[in-house]
Amino acid sequence: MSNKFIEFFKEPPFAEPIKDEGKVKKLYSEFRWRIFYSSFIAYVVFHLCRKNIAVALPAMGEALHLSNTELGLLGSTLYVTYGIGKFINGVIADKANVRTFLPTALILSAICNICFVLSALFITPGHISFFGLPSATILLWLLAFFWGANGWFQSCGFPPVAKSLSYWFSNSERGTKWSLWSTSHQIGVFSAVTLSGIVIEKFGWMGAFYVPAVICIITGLWLYNRLRDKPQTMGLPDIEKYNNEPVKQDCEEGETDNRTYFQIFKEHILCNPVIWMLAIAYIFVYIIRFGTEDWLVKYLVEVKGNPLTLASTKLSSLALVGAMGAIFAGVISDKIYKGNRTPINIVFLICLIMSLLAFAANPASNHIMDYVYAAMIGVFTAGPQMLIGGLCAVESSSKKVASASIGFTGVFGYIGAALSSGGTGYVVDKFGWNGAIAFWMISTMICVVICTILLIYEKIRKKCKA
Repeated sequence: MSNKFIEFFKEPPFAEPIKDEGKVKKLYSEFRWRIFYSSFIAYVVFHLCRKNIAVALPAMGEALHLSNTELGLLGSTLYVTYGIGKFINGVIADKANVRTFLPTALILSAICNICFVLSALFITPGHISFFGLPSATILLWLLAFFWGANGWFQSCGFPPVAKSLSYWFSNSERGTKWSLWSTSHQIGVFSAVTLSGIVIEKFGWMGAFYVPAVICIITGLWLYNRLRDKPQTMGLPDIEKYNNEPVKQDCEEGETDNRTYFQIFKEHILCNPVIWMLAIAYIFVYIIRFGTEDWLVKYLVEVKGNPLTLASTKLSSLALVGAMGAIFAGVISDKIYKGNRTPINIVFLICLIMSLLAFAANPASNHIMDYVYAAMIGVFTAGPQMLIGGLCAVESSSKKVASASIGFTGVFGYIGAALSSGGTGYVVDKFGWNGAIAFWMISTMICVVICTILLIYEKIRKKCKA
Protein backbone atom coordinates (compact mmCIF):
# COMPACT_ATOMS: atom_id res chain seq x y z
CA MET A 1 0.00 0.00 0.00
CA SER A 2 2.76 2.42 0.96
CA ASN A 3 4.66 1.61 -2.26
CA LYS A 4 1.60 2.53 -4.33
CA PHE A 5 1.30 5.78 -2.40
CA ILE A 6 4.94 6.66 -3.06
CA GLU A 7 4.71 5.69 -6.73
CA PHE A 8 1.63 7.91 -7.14
CA PHE A 9 3.59 11.00 -6.10
CA LYS A 10 7.05 10.00 -7.30
CA GLU A 11 8.57 11.89 -10.24
CA PRO A 12 8.07 9.75 -13.37
CA PRO A 13 11.17 8.47 -15.18
CA PHE A 14 12.40 10.01 -18.42
CA ALA A 15 10.71 8.53 -21.47
CA GLU A 16 12.46 7.36 -24.63
CA PRO A 17 13.45 10.53 -26.56
CA ILE A 18 11.14 11.28 -29.50
CA LYS A 19 13.10 11.31 -32.77
CA ASP A 20 10.42 12.93 -34.93
CA GLU A 21 11.19 16.69 -34.85
CA GLY A 22 7.70 17.52 -36.11
CA LYS A 23 6.11 15.62 -33.24
CA VAL A 24 8.48 17.27 -30.74
CA LYS A 25 7.52 20.71 -32.02
CA LYS A 26 3.80 19.88 -31.88
CA LEU A 27 3.97 18.50 -28.33
CA TYR A 28 6.07 21.38 -27.04
CA SER A 29 3.73 23.91 -28.63
CA GLU A 30 0.68 22.25 -27.08
CA PHE A 31 1.99 21.43 -23.63
CA ARG A 32 3.93 24.63 -22.90
CA TRP A 33 0.69 26.58 -23.28
CA ARG A 34 -1.23 23.89 -21.40
CA ILE A 35 1.24 23.85 -18.49
CA PHE A 36 1.18 27.64 -18.30
CA TYR A 37 -2.59 28.14 -18.17
CA SER A 38 -3.08 25.13 -15.87
CA SER A 39 -0.47 26.47 -13.43
CA PHE A 40 -2.06 29.92 -13.63
CA ILE A 41 -5.59 28.68 -12.95
CA ALA A 42 -4.36 26.37 -10.20
CA TYR A 43 -2.77 29.20 -8.25
CA VAL A 44 -5.77 31.49 -8.71
CA VAL A 45 -8.05 28.79 -7.30
CA PHE A 46 -5.67 28.03 -4.41
CA HIS A 47 -6.34 31.59 -3.20
CA LEU A 48 -10.08 30.92 -2.94
CA CYS A 49 -9.42 28.68 0.05
CA ARG A 50 -6.78 30.97 1.56
CA LYS A 51 -7.76 34.62 1.18
CA ASN A 52 -11.45 34.00 1.91
CA ILE A 53 -10.75 34.58 5.60
CA ALA A 54 -9.79 38.22 4.94
CA VAL A 55 -13.39 39.09 4.01
CA ALA A 56 -14.90 36.79 6.64
CA LEU A 57 -12.92 38.35 9.55
CA PRO A 58 -15.44 41.09 10.55
CA ALA A 59 -18.51 38.81 10.52
CA MET A 60 -16.63 35.82 11.93
CA GLY A 61 -15.14 37.87 14.77
CA GLU A 62 -18.57 39.17 15.70
CA ALA A 63 -20.31 35.80 15.45
CA LEU A 64 -17.66 33.89 17.42
CA HIS A 65 -16.75 36.76 19.80
CA LEU A 66 -13.07 36.80 18.79
CA SER A 67 -10.81 39.80 19.44
CA ASN A 68 -8.47 41.28 16.82
CA THR A 69 -5.54 39.59 18.57
CA GLU A 70 -7.30 36.20 18.45
CA LEU A 71 -8.22 36.69 14.79
CA GLY A 72 -4.62 37.65 14.08
CA LEU A 73 -3.25 34.61 15.87
CA LEU A 74 -5.71 32.43 13.96
CA GLY A 75 -4.38 33.81 10.68
CA SER A 76 -0.81 33.32 11.88
CA THR A 77 -1.31 29.56 12.16
CA LEU A 78 -1.71 29.35 8.38
CA TYR A 79 1.36 31.48 7.76
CA VAL A 80 3.55 29.47 10.13
CA THR A 81 2.60 26.12 8.61
CA TYR A 82 2.69 27.60 5.10
CA GLY A 83 6.19 28.96 5.64
CA ILE A 84 7.59 25.71 7.03
CA GLY A 85 5.67 23.66 4.49
CA LYS A 86 6.80 25.79 1.56
CA PHE A 87 10.42 24.88 2.26
CA ILE A 88 9.84 21.19 3.02
CA ASN A 89 7.40 20.77 0.15
CA GLY A 90 9.80 22.71 -2.08
CA VAL A 91 12.44 20.05 -1.52
CA ILE A 92 9.84 17.31 -2.06
CA ALA A 93 8.47 18.98 -5.21
CA ASP A 94 11.90 18.85 -6.90
CA LYS A 95 11.53 15.06 -6.87
CA ALA A 96 7.72 14.75 -7.03
CA ASN A 97 5.29 14.38 -9.92
CA VAL A 98 3.71 17.78 -10.56
CA ARG A 99 0.65 16.10 -12.08
CA THR A 100 -0.31 14.33 -8.83
CA PHE A 101 1.34 16.52 -6.19
CA LEU A 102 -0.40 19.80 -7.05
CA PRO A 103 -4.03 18.63 -7.52
CA THR A 104 -3.93 16.49 -4.36
CA ALA A 105 -2.76 19.47 -2.31
CA LEU A 106 -5.60 21.63 -3.66
CA ILE A 107 -8.24 19.04 -2.80
CA LEU A 108 -6.86 18.55 0.74
CA SER A 109 -6.87 22.34 1.24
CA ALA A 110 -10.56 22.35 0.32
CA ILE A 111 -11.27 19.61 2.86
CA CYS A 112 -9.55 21.69 5.56
CA ASN A 113 -11.83 24.64 4.72
CA ILE A 114 -14.89 22.42 5.14
CA CYS A 115 -13.60 21.12 8.49
CA PHE A 116 -12.94 24.72 9.57
CA VAL A 117 -16.61 25.59 9.09
CA LEU A 118 -17.84 22.37 10.68
CA SER A 119 -15.87 23.24 13.83
CA ALA A 120 -17.93 26.40 14.28
CA LEU A 121 -21.15 24.49 13.61
CA PHE A 122 -20.54 21.82 16.24
CA ILE A 123 -19.00 24.00 18.95
CA THR A 124 -20.69 27.28 19.86
CA PRO A 125 -18.95 29.68 22.27
CA GLY A 126 -20.83 29.83 25.56
CA HIS A 127 -20.61 28.56 29.10
CA ILE A 128 -20.28 24.87 28.27
CA SER A 129 -16.91 23.36 29.18
CA PHE A 130 -14.98 20.60 27.43
CA PHE A 131 -12.32 18.84 29.50
CA GLY A 132 -12.41 21.74 31.95
CA LEU A 133 -11.90 24.36 29.22
CA PRO A 134 -14.49 26.87 27.97
CA SER A 135 -16.06 25.96 24.64
CA ALA A 136 -14.73 29.22 23.17
CA THR A 137 -11.15 28.10 23.87
CA ILE A 138 -11.74 24.65 22.35
CA LEU A 139 -13.29 26.25 19.28
CA LEU A 140 -10.34 28.61 18.82
CA TRP A 141 -7.92 25.68 19.02
CA LEU A 142 -9.92 23.68 16.48
CA LEU A 143 -10.14 26.62 14.10
CA ALA A 144 -6.39 27.18 14.48
CA PHE A 145 -5.68 23.48 13.85
CA PHE A 146 -7.68 23.25 10.61
CA TRP A 147 -6.50 26.64 9.37
CA GLY A 148 -2.92 25.60 10.11
CA ALA A 149 -3.46 22.32 8.25
CA ASN A 150 -4.88 24.34 5.37
CA GLY A 151 -1.65 26.36 5.36
CA TRP A 152 0.40 23.18 4.99
CA PHE A 153 -1.50 21.99 1.93
CA GLN A 154 -1.56 25.52 0.50
CA SER A 155 2.24 25.51 0.71
CA CYS A 156 2.30 22.62 -1.79
CA GLY A 157 0.99 24.91 -4.53
CA PHE A 158 3.86 27.22 -5.48
CA PRO A 159 6.88 24.81 -5.50
CA PRO A 160 5.59 22.51 -8.27
CA VAL A 161 4.58 25.57 -10.30
CA ALA A 162 8.11 26.98 -9.94
CA LYS A 163 9.46 23.62 -11.08
CA SER A 164 7.16 23.58 -14.13
CA LEU A 165 8.04 27.13 -15.21
CA SER A 166 11.76 26.36 -14.82
CA TYR A 167 11.64 23.22 -16.95
CA TRP A 168 9.10 24.19 -19.63
CA PHE A 169 10.45 27.71 -20.37
CA SER A 170 14.06 28.65 -21.16
CA ASN A 171 16.19 31.44 -19.69
CA SER A 172 15.41 34.00 -22.42
CA GLU A 173 11.64 33.72 -21.94
CA ARG A 174 11.32 32.73 -18.29
CA GLY A 175 11.27 36.31 -16.96
CA THR A 176 8.29 37.28 -19.10
CA LYS A 177 6.40 34.04 -18.50
CA TRP A 178 7.12 34.20 -14.76
CA SER A 179 5.89 37.79 -14.46
CA LEU A 180 2.73 36.96 -16.43
CA TRP A 181 2.10 33.87 -14.32
CA SER A 182 2.73 35.80 -11.09
CA THR A 183 -0.37 37.90 -11.75
CA SER A 184 -2.24 34.78 -10.60
CA HIS A 185 -1.44 35.94 -7.04
CA GLN A 186 -3.36 39.18 -7.47
CA ILE A 187 -6.14 37.70 -9.61
CA GLY A 188 -6.47 34.95 -7.00
CA VAL A 189 -6.87 37.50 -4.22
CA PHE A 190 -9.34 39.49 -6.34
CA SER A 191 -11.36 36.35 -7.09
CA ALA A 192 -11.32 35.20 -3.46
CA VAL A 193 -12.32 38.61 -2.10
CA THR A 194 -15.07 39.15 -4.68
CA LEU A 195 -16.49 35.64 -4.33
CA SER A 196 -16.35 35.74 -0.53
CA GLY A 197 -18.03 39.14 -0.38
CA ILE A 198 -20.93 37.94 -2.56
CA VAL A 199 -21.29 34.63 -0.72
CA ILE A 200 -21.23 36.23 2.75
CA GLU A 201 -24.01 38.62 1.72
CA LYS A 202 -26.13 35.65 0.57
CA PHE A 203 -25.25 32.82 2.98
CA GLY A 204 -23.29 34.30 5.90
CA TRP A 205 -19.60 34.03 6.76
CA MET A 206 -19.52 30.22 6.66
CA GLY A 207 -20.37 30.29 2.97
CA ALA A 208 -17.01 31.98 2.30
CA PHE A 209 -15.37 28.66 3.21
CA TYR A 210 -17.56 25.87 1.87
CA VAL A 211 -18.35 27.43 -1.54
CA PRO A 212 -14.65 27.94 -2.45
CA ALA A 213 -13.96 24.42 -1.16
CA VAL A 214 -16.32 22.91 -3.73
CA ILE A 215 -14.67 24.93 -6.51
CA CYS A 216 -11.21 23.78 -5.39
CA ILE A 217 -12.18 20.09 -5.40
CA ILE A 218 -13.58 20.32 -8.95
CA THR A 219 -10.50 22.23 -10.15
CA GLY A 220 -8.16 19.69 -8.53
CA LEU A 221 -9.72 16.87 -10.55
CA TRP A 222 -9.42 18.95 -13.74
CA LEU A 223 -5.75 19.73 -13.05
CA TYR A 224 -4.88 16.02 -12.87
CA ASN A 225 -6.00 15.78 -16.49
CA ARG A 226 -4.11 18.91 -17.61
CA LEU A 227 -0.73 18.86 -15.86
CA ARG A 228 2.45 16.95 -16.70
CA ASP A 229 5.89 16.77 -15.10
CA LYS A 230 9.20 17.62 -16.87
CA PRO A 231 9.33 17.63 -20.69
CA GLN A 232 11.78 14.69 -20.59
CA THR A 233 9.14 12.49 -18.95
CA MET A 234 7.21 12.81 -22.21
CA GLY A 235 10.23 12.05 -24.41
CA LEU A 236 10.89 15.73 -25.18
CA PRO A 237 14.37 17.31 -25.08
CA ASP A 238 15.51 19.81 -22.44
CA ILE A 239 13.94 23.22 -23.12
CA GLU A 240 17.30 25.01 -23.52
CA LYS A 241 18.36 22.40 -26.07
CA TYR A 242 15.04 22.71 -27.88
CA ASN A 243 15.36 26.52 -28.05
CA ASN A 244 19.07 26.33 -28.98
CA GLU A 245 20.11 28.30 -25.91
CA PRO A 246 23.24 27.83 -23.80
CA VAL A 247 22.66 25.78 -20.68
CA LYS A 248 23.61 27.48 -17.41
CA GLN A 249 26.52 25.60 -15.86
CA ASP A 250 25.97 25.00 -12.17
CA CYS A 251 29.58 24.02 -11.56
CA GLU A 252 32.76 23.08 -13.33
CA GLU A 253 32.56 20.87 -16.39
CA GLY A 254 32.45 17.21 -15.49
CA GLU A 255 31.22 17.84 -11.97
CA THR A 256 27.57 18.58 -12.72
CA ASP A 257 26.39 15.00 -13.13
CA ASN A 258 28.27 13.69 -10.09
CA ARG A 259 26.98 16.00 -7.40
CA THR A 260 24.20 14.90 -5.09
CA TYR A 261 21.03 16.92 -4.63
CA PHE A 262 22.25 18.03 -1.19
CA GLN A 263 25.57 19.26 -2.59
CA ILE A 264 23.74 21.40 -5.15
CA PHE A 265 21.32 22.56 -2.44
CA LYS A 266 24.18 23.49 -0.11
CA GLU A 267 26.12 25.45 -2.72
CA HIS A 268 23.24 27.34 -4.31
CA ILE A 269 21.06 27.91 -1.25
CA LEU A 270 22.64 27.35 2.17
CA CYS A 271 26.00 28.93 1.26
CA ASN A 272 24.63 31.56 -1.10
CA PRO A 273 24.75 35.08 0.49
CA VAL A 274 22.42 36.54 -2.17
CA ILE A 275 19.71 33.99 -1.35
CA TRP A 276 20.05 34.86 2.35
CA MET A 277 19.68 38.60 1.70
CA LEU A 278 16.67 37.98 -0.53
CA ALA A 279 15.12 35.75 2.14
CA ILE A 280 15.52 38.35 4.89
CA ALA A 281 14.11 41.10 2.65
CA TYR A 282 11.16 38.81 1.90
CA ILE A 283 10.14 38.88 5.57
CA PHE A 284 9.32 42.56 5.29
CA VAL A 285 7.71 42.27 1.85
CA TYR A 286 5.25 39.79 3.32
CA ILE A 287 4.54 41.92 6.39
CA ILE A 288 3.19 44.64 4.12
CA ARG A 289 1.63 42.24 1.59
CA PHE A 290 -0.43 40.28 4.08
CA GLY A 291 -0.97 43.23 6.36
CA THR A 292 -2.91 44.99 3.62
CA GLU A 293 -4.52 41.90 2.09
CA ASP A 294 -5.78 40.48 5.40
CA TRP A 295 -6.65 43.62 7.36
CA LEU A 296 -7.64 46.29 4.85
CA VAL A 297 -11.30 45.25 4.80
CA LYS A 298 -11.51 45.50 8.59
CA TYR A 299 -9.66 48.84 8.48
CA LEU A 300 -12.13 50.28 5.98
CA VAL A 301 -15.13 49.00 7.95
CA GLU A 302 -13.94 50.27 11.35
CA VAL A 303 -11.98 53.43 10.45
CA LYS A 304 -13.73 54.75 7.34
CA GLY A 305 -17.19 53.36 8.07
CA ASN A 306 -17.47 51.46 4.77
CA PRO A 307 -20.09 48.71 4.38
CA LEU A 308 -18.54 45.24 4.03
CA THR A 309 -19.38 45.00 0.33
CA LEU A 310 -17.77 48.37 -0.46
CA ALA A 311 -14.70 47.55 1.65
CA SER A 312 -14.19 44.17 -0.06
CA THR A 313 -14.58 45.87 -3.48
CA LYS A 314 -11.83 48.35 -2.59
CA LEU A 315 -9.58 45.47 -1.52
CA SER A 316 -10.32 43.73 -4.82
CA SER A 317 -8.98 46.79 -6.66
CA LEU A 318 -5.71 46.35 -4.74
CA ALA A 319 -5.50 42.80 -6.01
CA LEU A 320 -6.74 43.22 -9.57
CA VAL A 321 -4.83 46.37 -10.53
CA GLY A 322 -1.91 45.16 -8.44
CA ALA A 323 -1.44 42.33 -10.92
CA MET A 324 -0.02 44.89 -13.33
CA GLY A 325 2.76 45.64 -10.85
CA ALA A 326 4.24 42.18 -11.30
CA ILE A 327 4.22 42.54 -15.10
CA PHE A 328 5.70 46.05 -14.96
CA ALA A 329 8.45 44.94 -12.59
CA GLY A 330 9.40 41.97 -14.78
CA VAL A 331 9.37 43.87 -18.06
CA ILE A 332 11.13 47.01 -16.71
CA SER A 333 13.84 44.97 -14.99
CA ASP A 334 14.40 43.10 -18.28
CA LYS A 335 14.26 46.01 -20.71
CA ILE A 336 15.66 48.94 -18.72
CA TYR A 337 17.85 47.31 -16.07
CA LYS A 338 18.98 44.42 -18.34
CA GLY A 339 18.00 41.67 -15.91
CA ASN A 340 19.14 43.49 -12.76
CA ARG A 341 16.09 43.17 -10.49
CA THR A 342 17.28 45.04 -7.38
CA PRO A 343 16.92 48.67 -8.61
CA ILE A 344 13.27 48.18 -9.58
CA ASN A 345 12.61 46.61 -6.17
CA ILE A 346 13.94 49.73 -4.45
CA VAL A 347 11.89 52.07 -6.67
CA PHE A 348 8.69 50.08 -6.09
CA LEU A 349 9.20 49.95 -2.31
CA ILE A 350 9.71 53.73 -2.05
CA CYS A 351 6.53 54.27 -4.06
CA LEU A 352 4.76 51.82 -1.74
CA ILE A 353 5.61 53.95 1.31
CA MET A 354 4.10 57.02 -0.36
CA SER A 355 0.98 55.03 -1.37
CA LEU A 356 0.39 53.90 2.22
CA LEU A 357 0.67 57.47 3.48
CA ALA A 358 -1.78 58.70 0.84
CA PHE A 359 -4.28 55.92 1.58
CA ALA A 360 -4.26 56.60 5.33
CA ALA A 361 -4.58 60.38 4.82
CA ASN A 362 -7.44 60.14 2.30
CA PRO A 363 -10.81 61.29 3.74
CA ALA A 364 -13.41 58.58 4.36
CA SER A 365 -15.86 60.30 2.01
CA ASN A 366 -13.49 60.18 -0.98
CA HIS A 367 -14.18 56.63 -2.13
CA ILE A 368 -12.67 57.09 -5.61
CA MET A 369 -9.24 57.94 -4.24
CA ASP A 370 -9.46 54.97 -1.85
CA TYR A 371 -9.74 52.76 -4.94
CA VAL A 372 -6.78 54.56 -6.55
CA TYR A 373 -4.51 54.37 -3.50
CA ALA A 374 -5.48 50.75 -2.79
CA ALA A 375 -4.59 49.90 -6.41
CA MET A 376 -1.24 51.69 -6.03
CA ILE A 377 -0.50 49.70 -2.86
CA GLY A 378 -1.24 46.54 -4.85
CA VAL A 379 0.96 47.55 -7.79
CA PHE A 380 3.99 48.50 -5.69
CA THR A 381 3.68 45.41 -3.47
CA ALA A 382 3.25 42.93 -6.33
CA GLY A 383 6.53 43.85 -8.05
CA PRO A 384 8.89 43.12 -5.12
CA GLN A 385 6.74 40.17 -4.03
CA MET A 386 7.18 38.54 -7.45
CA LEU A 387 10.86 39.40 -7.86
CA ILE A 388 12.52 39.12 -4.43
CA GLY A 389 11.36 35.70 -3.31
CA GLY A 390 10.48 34.32 -6.74
CA LEU A 391 12.38 35.13 -9.90
CA CYS A 392 15.44 36.54 -8.09
CA ALA A 393 15.68 33.41 -5.93
CA VAL A 394 15.53 31.07 -8.95
CA GLU A 395 18.02 33.15 -10.96
CA SER A 396 20.42 33.30 -8.01
CA SER A 397 20.46 29.53 -7.56
CA SER A 398 20.21 26.49 -9.87
CA LYS A 399 17.33 25.09 -11.90
CA LYS A 400 17.94 21.75 -10.19
CA VAL A 401 16.89 23.28 -6.87
CA ALA A 402 14.31 25.73 -8.26
CA SER A 403 11.50 24.54 -5.99
CA ALA A 404 13.78 24.42 -2.95
CA SER A 405 15.07 27.98 -3.54
CA ILE A 406 11.49 29.23 -3.73
CA GLY A 407 10.68 27.23 -0.61
CA PHE A 408 13.68 28.65 1.25
CA THR A 409 12.74 32.28 0.63
CA GLY A 410 9.13 31.30 1.24
CA VAL A 411 9.93 30.20 4.80
CA PHE A 412 11.19 33.70 5.55
CA GLY A 413 8.29 35.29 3.69
CA TYR A 414 5.78 33.46 5.82
CA ILE A 415 7.65 34.33 8.98
CA GLY A 416 6.83 37.86 7.85
CA ALA A 417 3.24 36.83 7.13
CA ALA A 418 2.86 35.38 10.63
CA LEU A 419 4.36 38.54 12.12
CA SER A 420 2.01 40.57 9.96
CA SER A 421 -1.13 38.69 10.96
CA GLY A 422 -0.52 38.38 14.69
CA GLY A 423 1.49 41.61 14.86
CA THR A 424 -1.14 43.72 13.11
CA GLY A 425 -3.91 42.37 15.33
CA TYR A 426 -1.86 43.10 18.47
CA VAL A 427 -0.86 46.61 17.29
CA VAL A 428 -4.49 47.47 16.47
CA ASP A 429 -5.68 46.35 19.92
CA LYS A 430 -2.89 48.29 21.66
CA PHE A 431 -2.33 51.39 19.51
CA GLY A 432 -5.24 51.59 17.09
CA TRP A 433 -5.22 51.51 13.30
CA ASN A 434 -2.63 54.30 12.98
CA GLY A 435 -0.23 51.92 14.70
CA ALA A 436 -0.94 49.29 12.03
CA ILE A 437 -0.20 51.76 9.22
CA ALA A 438 3.07 52.70 10.95
CA PHE A 439 3.93 49.00 11.38
CA TRP A 440 3.54 48.39 7.64
CA MET A 441 5.50 51.50 6.65
CA ILE A 442 8.45 50.72 8.94
CA SER A 443 8.59 47.20 7.47
CA THR A 444 8.76 48.65 3.96
CA MET A 445 11.57 51.03 4.96
CA ILE A 446 13.61 48.14 6.39
CA CYS A 447 13.14 46.24 3.11
CA VAL A 448 14.47 49.24 1.19
CA VAL A 449 17.61 49.23 3.34
CA ILE A 450 18.21 45.50 2.75
CA CYS A 451 17.71 45.85 -1.01
CA THR A 452 20.17 48.75 -1.05
CA ILE A 453 22.76 46.58 0.71
CA LEU A 454 22.09 43.84 -1.86
CA LEU A 455 22.56 46.33 -4.71
CA ILE A 456 25.94 47.42 -3.31
CA TYR A 457 26.97 43.78 -2.79
CA GLU A 458 26.08 42.92 -6.39
CA LYS A 459 28.16 45.83 -7.73
CA ILE A 460 31.18 44.84 -5.61
CA ARG A 461 30.91 41.23 -6.76
CA LYS A 462 30.78 42.27 -10.42
CA LYS A 463 33.91 44.42 -9.98
CA CYS A 464 35.74 41.50 -8.37
CA LYS A 465 34.83 39.24 -11.33
CA ALA A 466 35.91 41.86 -13.91
